[in-house]
Amino acid sequence: MNKRIIELSGHIIDSMALTKTMAIIMEKGGEFDILEIDVGRKKSDLSHAKIEVSAYSPELLNAILDELSVLGASIHEIKEVNLVASTKDKVAPEGFYSSSNHTTHIYYNGNWIPVEDIEMDCLVVVDEEENRAFVKPIANVEAGDKIVVGLDGVRVTPPQRSRDEHQVFEFMNSDVSSEKPLMNLINGIAQEMKEIKAKGGKIGIVGGPAIVHTGSGKYLASLIREGYIDVIMAGNALATHDIESNLFGTSLGIEVETGKIVAHGHTHHMRAINRINNSGSIRKAVEDGTLTGGIMYECIKNEVPFVLAGSIRDDGPLPDVITDVIEAQKLMRKYAQEVDMVLMISTMLHSIAMGNLLPSRVKSICVDINPSTVTKLSDRGSAQVVGIVTDIGTFMPLLYNALNEE
Repeated sequence: MNKRIIELSGHIIDSMALTKTMAIIMEKGGEFDILEIDVGRKKSDLSHAKIEVSAYSPELLNAILDELSVLGASIHEIKEVNLVASTKDKVAPEGFYSSSNHTTHIYYNGNWIPVEDIEMDCLVVVDEEENRAFVKPIANVEAGDKIVVGLDGVRVTPPQRSRDEHQVFEFMNSDVSSEKPLMNLINGIAQEMKEIKAKGGKIGIVGGPAIVHTGSGKYLASLIREGYIDVIMAGNALATHDIESNLFGTSLGIEVETGKIVAHGHTHHMRAINRINNSGSIRKAVEDGTLTGGIMYECIKNEVPFVLAGSIRDDGPLPDVITDVIEAQKLMRKYAQEVDMVLMISTMLHSIAMGNLLPSRVKSICVDINPSTVTKLSDRGSAQVVGIVTDIGTFMPLLYNALNEE
């Protein structure tokens, strides 16, 4: 039998990390023996466990340990990380360590050093001259990069679940349900947003066009104007229909205020794109008076940056849309490291994309009428996301009102 000893530390009972560790070992065909366990007695106490993991082949043992590392399990024996140089651009050495989105340290030159800009599904690269470690997507790997291989010398620290049942943001407590107490959640989110802004933190929005379709664009525009939002990440559709609603009072040809179908309204979004093209950009359309209100107008007026990532199905698109998805991803990756909270509102593809880029320390809320959007985020490893299944037209005004209550 091939054996390694692992350690778990933190609120491993509350977060189910201990139970999940044992389940993963058994499901993958391994065996375990709990060598030591020390359970914290008070809310502030941490728990510790030392477990011997066994498997019939080195390959199976490594596969088990790799999956356990995401739960925060670390190899008991402290060894230096194994660094192997890449021999080719965009190619990593076999057995490379694939990062999670949790806080990660590596043991290098006798010290635990943090891995900067942590993100899931990336490689960990070490700058030996500056004694720094950081992640790189595989597409950015260059020949000669020193890349961490294996799990030795890697320590992962997942966010700890609070023992306070009334906390909105509890690690691994994001069951998807439409029966959650909506107002309690919204009040908790509003309070958290106020606290983040009071500390000088940043809040991002990942939004879909349903924000405009449901008449909630005015609430998001107000949040931007009032300083709650620091960056917008979306696609062509949110910006296009926001501009359409400002120029024509419609979204997808439906009158936003009344819900009435407007004659030839289905052409309005194309006419909106045409007018922005004539100005040259969204910023120029604001400056020349073409665009006088809405989400994108408030972004320009309040110097709130936005990333509009294009897709194959876009009409137009608007001149501000980044049609090179890798370039859009780079910008989203940059903002993912800067924010303290992200609200992902009614956009499955952009929410999942952003979830893949976010460190698990970022407080994240996914609001969608479709439960599968939140489920897919959890399946991809973004288990820290609080999921709210509700209509956006209900959520946005309630959030705005909660933020403006004294």
